[in-house]
Amino acid sequence: MPQVERKIVIDGDPEKVYELAKDMENYPNFMPDVESVKVVSREANTTVTEWVTNVDGTPFLWTEKDNFDDSKLRIDYALIEGDLEKFEGSWSFEGVDGKTQVVLLVDYDFGLPELTDLIGPTLHEKVGENSEMMLAGMKRLVEEKS
Repeated sequence: MPQVERKIVIDGDPEKVYELAKDMENYPNFMPDVESVKVVSREANTTVTEWVTNVDGTPFLWTEKDNFDDSKLRIDYALIEGDLEKFEGSWSFEGVDGKTQVVLLVDYDFGLPELTDLIGPTLHEKVGENSEMMLAGMKRLVEEKS
């Protein structure tokens, strides 16, 4: 399955950047492609969230389960249902020289082999661009508050 990994270094404390990432309902305020995120349920270290995004005029809707590991500063997410066949991955936050390195991993499958064969490289590029946009939005928000 296609996989995208993107990294960014943010001038901020790892715990604060991690806490920002955990506040998924706030994503539409700094991530242009994210229209809405609704927390459907919340338990100790787990949420179920409903997402609505718009990538180049194409809406994508899904529900995912998010697992938070506060001790490792890590978020793992996995598709429950939605427009994709597979959508899962992780966020990790690591202190590096007084800053935070954020790594976003996205493992996805559109579930349409014909579509993947036809426009797979373009879709892969879009997933990468969207991941970079999310990380850049997070960086702007954290560094503007500093």
